[in-house]
Amino acid sequence: MDVLRRVNWVQVAAMLLLVAIGTTCIWSAGNAREAAFHGMWKANLRTAALGLAIYAALAWADYRKVLQWVSLPAYAGALVLLVAVLALGSEIYGGRRWLWFFQPSEISKLCIIAFLAQVFGMKEPPAWLRSVGGFGLGCALFGIPALLVLMEPDLGTALALAPAFLVMLLAGRVWRRGITALLVAGALGAAALLGAVHEAERPGVTPERREAILRHVPLKPHQLKRVKTFLYPDTDPAGAGYTIRQAMIAIGSGGFAGRGIGKGETNSLKYLPPSISMNDFIFCVYAEETGFVGSLVLLSLFATLCVSCAWIAWGAADLRGRLFALGFATLLFAHVYVNVGMSVGLLPITGLPLPFISSGRTFLLTVMAGLGITQSISIHKEEET
Repeated sequence: MDVLRRVNWVQVAAMLLLVAIGTTCIWSAGNAREAAFHGMWKANLRTAALGLAIYAALAWADYRKVLQWVSLPAYAGALVLLVAVLALGSEIYGGRRWLWFFQPSEISKLCIIAFLAQVFGMKEPPAWLRSVGGFGLGCALFGIPALLVLMEPDLGTALALAPAFLVMLLAGRVWRRGITALLVAGALGAAALLGAVHEAERPGVTPERREAILRHVPLKPHQLKRVKTFLYPDTDPAGAGYTIRQAMIAIGSGGFAGRGIGKGETNSLKYLPPSISMNDFIFCVYAEETGFVGSLVLLSLFATLCVSCAWIAWGAADLRGRLFALGFATLLFAHVYVNVGMSVGLLPITGLPLPFISSGRTFLLTVMAGLGITQSISIHKEEET
């Protein structure tokens, strides 16, 4: 009974509701695709059932022992898998992200957060760990797997992990000047990149000037096209801008209360490309069918989940638990912010799934495992450290 009292039931309820909503969305989006995808919702339910078992096991286990004994082998294993996917992975849509039946980049998110929490959350850290040396170590621990992920290429995963990494360093009281410098450099770099693409793709710019500018822009052709579409969405409405245009039409046509589950015309008539309706742009399917009310409910559930993780971090018994819970909450927030932001045209398009809602077995299991460790921090917070 004492264990049940320490369980964060708000997190459990939000997670189960999101699983139910996600399964419904996958059923609706799958019906607009060929027959082979009509049963994807069943596969999602089976994956969620396995995820619940993993969640319960990790919640019951003492997170301190999990982080102490598993985080280093998991981090090393993630690096091996990220190298393996570059050498042996299946190439889909110009990228190598799949190794047999799973995505190593998704698993690596949890492994990186767990290992950073273990390293910077130790009880009596040496002085250098909070200074320049610790900042350099943190950058290396994050930078090596991030570089491997970028080589796939998977810019979205690297972008989602970066805020979690910075929040964990900040909460771990690691060299604040370095973190500030990194934030400023990142902001200036993003501004310079957007400014360069804006100038290069501006109507009326000569081919020579465009080529001269883009020579210094470190983006692959498909990434450049996405940034151009973000900056100039109306320049190619039937080509590069088609997807985002249809996504915004789908969201807008949902109105206040939506068209009803399974009745979204943009999805059922395949104006929204079926290849992405179950994954990166599934929020558009949901928004069209449930409208403003349903979208508000969904975003409220995500907010509840993130706040519950932050609340657990606030009451954590040690710095390890606090860092892990904050890092994982930030990762969830980044995924939701980027996915919804690109769906409504506030951010460039990038392949980043919406937690619990997008179809994807590896990411669903990763998220539920992370929440299980976070729940363990709540359950075991009153035990001796």
